[in-house]
Amino acid sequence: MAARAPAASGPVIAPGLANNDESVQILLVDDQPANLEALQATLESTGCRFVLARSADEALLALLNQDFAAIVLDVMMPGMSGFDLAAMIRRRQRTQQVPILFLTARMLDKQDELKGYSVGAVDYLTKPLDPQILRSKIAVFIELYRKRRALARMNVELQRQIAERQRMSDELRRSNDQLEVHVAERTAALAEANRRKDDFLATLAHELRNPLSALRTASEALRMKIEGEGHSDVTALQGVFHRQVNQLTRLTNDLLDVSRITRDKLTLQRTRMLLSDAIEAAVETVRPAIEQRQHVLAVDIPTNPVYVDGDQARLVQIFANLLDNAARYSPNGSRIAVTAQLDASAVLVKVTDNGSGIDRERLPFVFDLFVHGKRPTTPGEGGLGIGLSLAKRLTEMHGGSLTAYSAGQGRGSEFSVRLPVLSDAASPDHSDPAERATRSKRATKLERRRVLVVEDNQDTAEMMSIMLTEWGQEIRLAHDGPSALEIAGEFRPDVVLLDIGLPKLHGYEVARRLRQEPWGRDIMVIAVTGWGAERDRHSESSVITHRLLKPIDPAVLRELLAQSAAR
Repeated sequence: MAARAPAASGPVIAPGLANNDESVQILLVDDQPANLEALQATLESTGCRFVLARSADEALLALLNQDFAAIVLDVMMPGMSGFDLAAMIRRRQRTQQVPILFLTARMLDKQDELKGYSVGAVDYLTKPLDPQILRSKIAVFIELYRKRRALARMNVELQRQIAERQRMSDELRRSNDQLEVHVAERTAALAEANRRKDDFLATLAHELRNPLSALRTASEALRMKIEGEGHSDVTALQGVFHRQVNQLTRLTNDLLDVSRITRDKLTLQRTRMLLSDAIEAAVETVRPAIEQRQHVLAVDIPTNPVYVDGDQARLVQIFANLLDNAARYSPNGSRIAVTAQLDASAVLVKVTDNGSGIDRERLPFVFDLFVHGKRPTTPGEGGLGIGLSLAKRLTEMHGGSLTAYSAGQGRGSEFSVRLPVLSDAASPDHSDPAERATRSKRATKLERRRVLVVEDNQDTAEMMSIMLTEWGQEIRLAHDGPSALEIAGEFRPDVVLLDIGLPKLHGYEVARRLRQEPWGRDIMVIAVTGWGAERDRHSESSVITHRLLKPIDPAVLRELLAQSAAR
């Protein structure tokens, strides 16, 4: 039973068939309670909730804080008319879109009708009302209201989602900024760690070269002293000494070369050269290790000259590393072969052995840094795991390729170096003393020269003095820059063997001051350094005749002394 219109003032909420959050409210305004009851009864089947108002004031009070799908408003009411109330409703932003249906007991003239529409009426209904027409019209407004409310909810949800996405976007941006900062910090830390590693390797190589220089010179001096005296046991000890110093030197150079390559600091000194020179020099370099293990070495290369555009020292390093690898990983008495095959544009050099071979799983990674291609035949002979990686990179820098093949464990291995070749031409005159010293081991009789050895390492200086004395040279020693200048002024040397990292006065400054003396303009100044080329950029200075890296190869130094005598 619908609630009756109250006698007291104030709007009354009269529930319809539905009373929940999804229900729709209709405002019924009429000064006659009977009319309100009739309207409520007619519309009760719509399921709406009704707010009943008997005056304009009650209607305005209801509109203050409630939303309505429609307003059914009597035109003729005491006090404020329906037209005036509609005008006030339209002036409020919250209610200006609520549809208004005017009720009238008489036919309005055209002027009144236009007035109603002008203040916001959407339709007129004449009393007595046709219930079906009223319900149909109200149903339209109810549906529109529900759709409008659904759109509003969707809009609120959309705004919430937009806000949430904006929040997530802001968080993502902040996280991305933090990540970029972290990446930048991590990159800087890695770069700093890498720089420190490179500095450490360079310093390590330098510190190793100083004692190696003394040991290598001592080995050469010892060899000359016992040569021809028949001391087989001492000769054998000297041989071990010499081989191990050479091995330490190779490891030190390989370690520093890897550091240079990883930073793209290694450059090639390329020239037109005979490939056979590099192979022969590599064989001579590794021959002590091959003979120590009693391997049988077979070399089969073309008799016709094969020229390549290469850095002789680096090509020797490539083939020496491959031969050393074969010797190291093959049982004593194994066969090692070096062959070369020539085609129209390239030469293929193969180093094969019948040693321990390479596992199939390990073969794809054999050229990675610090990876051992095969298991050494003797514990402790595995090396640093950088020789093959270095050989491959140096080969590629020459425009070639290096590949590996093995049928499996215990079935030997084969390394193939492919290099582009140059057209036939006369062999160039190699001016590098290291190349000529490597190509020929014939001892040249040296003329007596005055040699000033400037070296702050006492052992290296003493061993150098002994070796040079055995070569028949006249020697003076200096251990710092100022004393070197003082002794040179009295001694007037033909050759100055000058350490670069001197105390008190840098080696290059010593050389510059020597060149300023009239007697020092034509002397041979041989710079000796333990630093790599990229660390010591003064090597191009015009005050230096030649530059050697510690430990000095005695054959190279001997060749330079011979040049000095020829000049």
